[in-house]
Order: sequence, then structure tokens, then C-alpha cells
Amino acid sequence: MTMSRSSPAEKRALVPEDFRKADVSEHAAEAIEQKSVSAWREAWQRLLGNRVAMTGLVFLLLIIIMAIIGPMLTSYDYHSNNLDKTNQPPSAEHWFGTDDLGRDMFARTWMGARISLTVGFSAAAINLVIGVIYGGIMGYVGGRLDDAMNKISEIIYSIPDLLVAILLVVVFEPSLGTIILALCVTGWINMSWIVRGQMMQLKNQEYALASRSLGSSGIRILFRHLLPNAMGPIIVTLTLAVPTAIFSEAVLSFLGLGVQSPAASWGTMINDALKTMIIYPWRMAFPALFISLMMLCFNLFGDGLRDALDPKMKK
Repeated sequence: MTMSRSSPAEKRALVPEDFRKADVSEHAAEAIEQKSVSAWREAWQRLLGNRVAMTGLVFLLLIIIMAIIGPMLTSYDYHSNNLDKTNQPPSAEHWFGTDDLGRDMFARTWMGARISLTVGFSAAAINLVIGVIYGGIMGYVGGRLDDAMNKISEIIYSIPDLLVAILLVVVFEPSLGTIILALCVTGWINMSWIVRGQMMQLKNQEYALASRSLGSSGIRILFRHLLPNAMGPIIVTLTLAVPTAIFSEAVLSFLGLGVQSPAASWGTMINDALKTMIIYPWRMAFPALFISLMMLCFNLFGDGLRDALDPKMKK
């Protein structure tokens, strides 16, 4: 059955009888159909829906747990030499084998995880504090102060990290504190630039102008209103800064600028196994595997967190 299209002349004006009141009560019309959720809860729900990011998070938690309890799962110490059992392959007695001094690789691998995680989280936390304060002042104050502070940060950023580490090792002895200090000399620059850009966008928003008109101080506006609204990019930058610090610690330890023997570090373990990696491949395989796995998991989780906190990803 087809209907012919009516001509404009056949169209008639609408009359009240053409309308019918919807059979919906006033109370039902005003009811909220869906429960409201906060922005952070909605971001968490989007993150839970990202299987790749959650897989990375699960593996990260497993590595962190093993770094805590791993050395206690074996009866061997990470620093005890046993020259009768040198360079043994993985077995029921030594799950990851032994090194050239007969030390248990399983215990040393998870002690290395402790050092790597300690350096990564400590350096990232220090860089977070310095970068947020420095970048917040730059972006909020602006003007000549912003130009001067930005030039200083650019000069510091141009200094090679390896050169800084070498100079610090010359002044101080190689240690865990020296590595963290070396990573913090230039590591806060990226965080400060991220915060600076966010402050320049947010300081002219209506809520910031309203707070300023009510007499709030600049410090209160910065820490009470602006920084909480910039936490998304800050958290993502912090998440991606941790694997960078872990990898930098491994590189410095590999070059002999990190923790010294008998302390265990993934970088020092790879350096010790480099000369015999063809004959005894397990000595390099396990620390290299866990460095790669940790870097991959951190980056997968960071990418998923960035997508979850991005308002453009909201459906």
C-alpha cells in the first residue's frame, strides 16, 4: 500500500484536537532514570572496561607482591656465596638458577625488583611534588616570572641525565640515594610543563574567577581549585614517569653507577651476566624479562588510565 505525497495546498493547520496528553504522571516525568555518578567513578568504570589496561595492572600488582614476599619464598639469601653451586641452570632447588658466585637468582631477582620499584616510586613522588609546585607557580602567575622560570627549566632539561649521574657518583659514592637524586635533578621538568599548561587553561575559568572575586588568595585558588581539576593529566604523567625512572635505574646500574655488589639490582644482574650470556642464558633472561614486563605493564596501564580520564572518551 502506497501513500501519495500531499501537496502544500492540501496541508491543514494543526488544531488542539490533534494533540493528546501523554499518559505520564508529573512525578514520574521528573524522576531521575539513572543514578548520577562522579567523574572519578565514571573514569574508574571506563578503566575497568579496558581489558588491556587491567591486564597490565594485574601483572604489576603480581610483580609488586612478589617483590615483597619473593625473597622469603626461598631458603637462600640473595647475597650468600656458594662456590660449589656456581652457574647452575634453573631447577627444583634453585628456581631461577645460580650466578657465577653460586647466589640464588630467584632471591636476587626479587630483591632487584624491590630496588627498582623503590627507585621508581621514590623518584616519581619527588618529581611530582617539585613539578606540581614549580609548574603551578609558572602557569598561575604568568608574565615575566613564568618566562624566567620556564627558561631555567629549559636549561636544566638540556643537561644530559647520564652526565648528572656521573657527576653525582664522583661527588657521592654509588648508592640508592645517589640514583634517586640523579633521577630527580631533571626528572621533574616534564611534570612542571604539564602542570603549567593545565594552569594556563584553568586559571581563567569561571570558578577560579569567582573565587578570586571573593577574596581568596592565590595559594588557596591554586591548591584548592586549580590543581584538583588538573589531577587527570597529573596522574597519567606520574604513572608514565615510574617506568622511566625504573629503566633509568637499570641503565645506571648496568653502567656501574648504581647500587654495588652484593646488593641486587636488575641492571647489575644483567651487567654481570653479559659476558656469559651465551653459555648461561638464564642469568640474563630473568632480569631482562621482568624489566621488559614491568615497562610494558606500566605503559599499558598508563595508556588505559589516560583514556579513562579523557573527557572526550565519555560515551
